[in-house]
Amino acid sequence: MFELTEEQPHELSAPEPVAVDPQTGNAYVLVTREIYERIKDQLYDDSPWTDEELDLLAAEAADLLGWEGMEAYQDEEA
Repeated sequence: MFELTEEQPHELSAPEPVAVDPQTGNAYVLVTREIYERIKDQLYDDSPWTDEELDLLAAEAADLLGWEGMEAYQDEEA
């Protein structure tokens, strides 16, 4: 974490405040912690399940529910 200089807080009043890393040229859009907390669950999945495991669970659920035609969504290796 770093603290803003006395001149920088006025830059945060822009609709999409951007910080640029002078070494890499990468631009970063800054958001408040409140906004970050609201959107992080939509952007990041820290569940213990891998994508493959979720796909297998979905296929198993489809089989148990008797959904016809779901074979196209199942891995042939499973």
